[in-house]
Amino acid sequence: MSLKSALVTGASSGIGLAVVKKLLSLDYKVYGMARDFDKCQLEDPLFIPIMIDLVKTQSFPDIKDLTLLVHAAGVGYFAPHEELKITQIEEMIALNLTAPLLLSRHYLRTLKQQQGTLFFINSISGIEPALQGAVYGATKAGLKHFATSLFKEARKSGLKVVNINPDITKTAFFDHLHFQESADPLCYIEPEDIAKVIADVLQTRAGTVITDITIQPQKFQIRKKKK
Repeated sequence: MSLKSALVTGASSGIGLAVVKKLLSLDYKVYGMARDFDKCQLEDPLFIPIMIDLVKTQSFPDIKDLTLLVHAAGVGYFAPHEELKITQIEEMIALNLTAPLLLSRHYLRTLKQQQGTLFFINSISGIEPALQGAVYGATKAGLKHFATSLFKEARKSGLKVVNINPDITKTAFFDHLHFQESADPLCYIEPEDIAKVIADVLQTRAGTVITDITIQPQKFQIRKKKK
């Protein structure tokens, strides 16, 4: 019996790494894309790291028999719009929106042939107004609309497309920002929670597609970092 193959972007940390570990536990052969894996410390014979900068690269390796693609890479900068650097705007568009569209195009025929699944890790900022995050929210809203439209377009092939819209999640996403998750565990999501949701969706009966999932912590609270 051949192994199922998956590709996960942003695979070196946070949500992407949690998804990689969960898929490995489900006996997937997992290809992981990230700029570097120095801090990843994941050694598994079924894990194949691919060092790639999705902001700059538009050429991707071929992966035969790919059944699952998880778009987990992303970046956010938050400030009044006029204070954002042009390079920050360009990076958010390139990584959050352009890269998933190009990757999906590259692997779509294979995924349709395999009747596979595409997961898009979006954000609640793509559903609700994002305070001081208009560009970030716009990229996520655009990605969500793309995913929804792609399912309508390709569903006859057996392709499944799932939007996951997490609220504040405890990851390195906030390392460069002026705020972060609260210390209260009830105020944030763990990356493993999202990975479990993906695993649960993969167990859904064939013919039933869960197309949109919003995940929120029980409470909402963030904390500003000390300057």
